Amino acid sequence: MITLRGLTKRYGEKTVVDGLSLDVAAGRVTGFLGPNGAGKSTTMRMVLGLDHPSGGHALVNGKPYRELRHPLREVGALLDAKALHPGRTARWHLLAMARSNAIPDRRVTEVLATVGLDEVADKRAGTFSLGMGQRLGIAGALLGDPGVLMFDEPVNGLDPDGVRWVRQLMRSLADEGRTVFVSSHLMSEMQLTAHELVVIGKGKLLANAPVAEFIAGNSRAEVVVRVPRQADRRLLARRLHADGLSIEDDGVELVVHGAPVQRIGELAHELGVLLHGLAERTASLEQAYMELTAGSVEFGVHA
Repeated sequence: MITLRGLTKRYGEKTVVDGLSLDVAAGRVTGFLGPNGAGKSTTMRMVLGLDHPSGGHALVNGKPYRELRHPLREVGALLDAKALHPGRTARWHLLAMARSNAIPDRRVTEVLATVGLDEVADKRAGTFSLGMGQRLGIAGALLGDPGVLMFDEPVNGLDPDGVRWVRQLMRSLADEGRTVFVSSHLMSEMQLTAHELVVIGKGKLLANAPVAEFIAGNSRAEVVVRVPRQADRRLLARRLHADGLSIEDDGVELVVHGAPVQRIGELAHELGVLLHGLAERTASLEQAYMELTAGSVEFGVHA
């Protein structure tokens, strides 16, 4: 479990992380989202003792990282896939990590096989592609068989098969009862992978909720009604307006906000309106995320 209480980080007059308080629970994949500069990487670095808080604290299983006797056995992390000696082979990179935390050498062979690098284990890590480097970083995170795992953009550089593998890996780790904390900018992937979401903007907590609840709370569901006859479309639109509903009409379809699909279908039947289509359209995670963080983008551009 990861616990943050009033976690704050300042660099001079700039506050990067501003009083974060939350619990990242075990048995779930928790997606950690926010615009560039929101403070995600800084937060992860403070959890791992790589950066020191200006206020508050970050705990792993109830202790600061620096107090963990064998930290790789309790928390595994991938923050930067290139943070390794390029002249070392993949095997020796992992062996050095293992021996620093009294992890058996056989575990190196196991994790290399898990991430699909067993055939290139004796090649220098500096020759690896970005995707291979990501796999090696994931192997390092898994090395101590820890109960807490943290990943910053773990699918960077992976092909579609690799992305799906990471998704399945994250889910399987959570199913084993581990804490899995994943930062990513790929909203579609987070929607498929995460159970819970933590969203920050400009260092402050904006949301902490299950994925479905987050989407429902930060977007509007809408019903798309396809009406082939213009007279029918006007008739239905007038009735929906009279009921106080918000409607968009593009000349072919009506997009209705604020009413369930069943009610609109029943109303069309009552009016004798011919329909060629009636479907509820729910927002994606990306749409809900963009709505919530619109005021927190530090390095945005105009569309």
